[in-house]
Amino acid sequence: MAEARVIPLRGGGRASRERGAERRPEDPFDGAARELAADAERVTARESVPEPADWEKRLAELLAFARRRVQGEYEVDEFGFDPDLTDNLLLPVFRPLYEKWFRVETSGVHNIPSEGGALIVANHSGTMPLDAMMTAYAVRAEHPAGRYLRMLGADLVFKTPVLGAVARKSGQTLACHPDAERLLRSDEVVGVWPEGFKGIGKPYRDRYKLQRFGRGGFVSAALRTGVPIIPCSIVGAEEIYPKIGDLKPLARLFGFPYFPVTPFFPWLGPLGVVPLPTKWHIEFGEPISTAEHGPSAADDPMLVFNLTDQVRETIQQTLYRLLAQRRNIFLG
Repeated sequence: MAEARVIPLRGGGRASRERGAERRPEDPFDGAARELAADAERVTARESVPEPADWEKRLAELLAFARRRVQGEYEVDEFGFDPDLTDNLLLPVFRPLYEKWFRVETSGVHNIPSEGGALIVANHSGTMPLDAMMTAYAVRAEHPAGRYLRMLGADLVFKTPVLGAVARKSGQTLACHPDAERLLRSDEVVGVWPEGFKGIGKPYRDRYKLQRFGRGGFVSAALRTGVPIIPCSIVGAEEIYPKIGDLKPLARLFGFPYFPVTPFFPWLGPLGVVPLPTKWHIEFGEPISTAEHGPSAADDPMLVFNLTDQVRETIQQTLYRLLAQRRNIFLG
C-alpha cells in the first residue's frame, strides 16, 4: 500500500518564518528603496525650512540698495533718471495707493510695445496729479516687460523745491518737443497729459469732460519719431478731490494755477488732503500708428489736427463706456 505524501501547510508557523527570514538573501532592490526613502526625507527636511518673510526680503533689498548708493554702483541717464532709486524708493511709495486704496484695475497693457518707443496720451483729472503716478506705476508693475513711463511735466513741477529733483530722479522731464523726441528716439515709453492744468483743475461738475488738447504738439513728436500713440483712459481719479471752488487770491500768492476748495479741504486741515478711496480703472487703447506718414508729416497742420482729434475722441468715448459699466464710485 502506497504511503501518502504529506504537503506542509503554508507559513510553517512562527519558527519556520523566522528561519526562512534568516536564510533569505537580501534583495538588492531593498537597499535602493531605502536610499530613495532617505533622499526623500532629506528633501522634505529642506522644504520644511520656512521661506523668508516679505519684510525680511524687503529689508535685504533695502540694505543692498543702501550699499549700492554708498559705493556709487548705480547709473543716471542724461535726463537725471535713476532707475535704481525709482524701483527701490520712489515707486514702492505708491504701491499701497495703487493696490489697496484705489484698487486700480488695468486693461489693455499689452497694447504697450515690449520694446521701442511709444507715446501714451491720457486724460488728466483729480485736482492733484495722482493719475499720472498711478499710470506710471501700472506701466512698470503690470507690463510683462516692466517698462518705465517717462512722463512729461509742466514747468511748475521742476521749479518746485525738492519735487523737481524727485521728478527728475523718477524719469520725468520738461514737456517740450526736444526732450520728448529725444526720449522717443531712445526707445522710451513717454507719457503726456495734454489737458494740463485745465484738465486736472477743472470743477467737479465738469468731470470726465475732456478739455482742449492744446495744439497737438504730442502728435508732432510722434510723427517725427514714427512711434505709435496709445490712448489711455482713466476712470476714478475725478472723484478723489471733488473741486467745488477756487481761492484765486491764494493761488496767485503761491504761484499756483489754482487753489482748490473741496468738501474737506481746507476745512479739515491735513485730513482734507487725504484722497477719497475711489475705485480706479486704467485702460490702454489700441495703438494709433504714425510710421506710415513719415517725419515730414509733422509739418502738415491738417494731419496733426486730425490725429489729435482722433486721440481725444478715442479717450472720450472710452471714458463714457467705462463710466456706463461702473456701478459705484467706490466699488467700481
